[in-house]
Amino acid sequence: MPPEVATDSQWAWVRDAMDAHQSALIRYAQSILHDGEQARDAVQETFIKLCKQTPEAVRDHLAPWLFRVLRNQCLNMLRKEKRMTHFDNPDAIDVQQNPAQSHPQEQRKKEMITSLFELVNTLPNRQRELVLLKFQQDFSYQEISEVTGLTVSNVGYILHQAIRSLKDAWQNLETSKTGGNAS
Repeated sequence: MPPEVATDSQWAWVRDAMDAHQSALIRYAQSILHDGEQARDAVQETFIKLCKQTPEAVRDHLAPWLFRVLRNQCLNMLRKEKRMTHFDNPDAIDVQQNPAQSHPQEQRKKEMITSLFELVNTLPNRQRELVLLKFQQDFSYQEISEVTGLTVSNVGYILHQAIRSLKDAWQNLETSKTGGNAS
């Protein structure tokens, strides 16, 4: 059999990777590209590149590898289009809410989540990207380092700065809502 022909077990491995990561990859690509169709195209290209890898080469770090390849694919697409982008808005984030339970408490929770995502969108691009990788994808600093090419300590520093900025912005938002009477 020629070496470029994949075996059934290799195809099964790629299918398993798609089942496990495709949704998260599409959300991540949409947060960079702001276009659902382009996001799906970028994810498809990422899985095509995965098909060219041997399972042994990426199995131990599959998720960071996929996100790094996808990130590079998205950045290449943006460069090709020569346009600036912003990360996804909070409307694209699934906030699960049961309509039968739309109490004031649930409504307040939804408003808080929307406000938080709006604040995340005000962060500089690098900080925003790391916050989304950390809290939306639940990546470790090491995995974020592998995706972005930053050192682990740089990831920690940038995330610390981003969280501090978010905390300050949140406090300012809450103060403005209470008319300056926040404790």
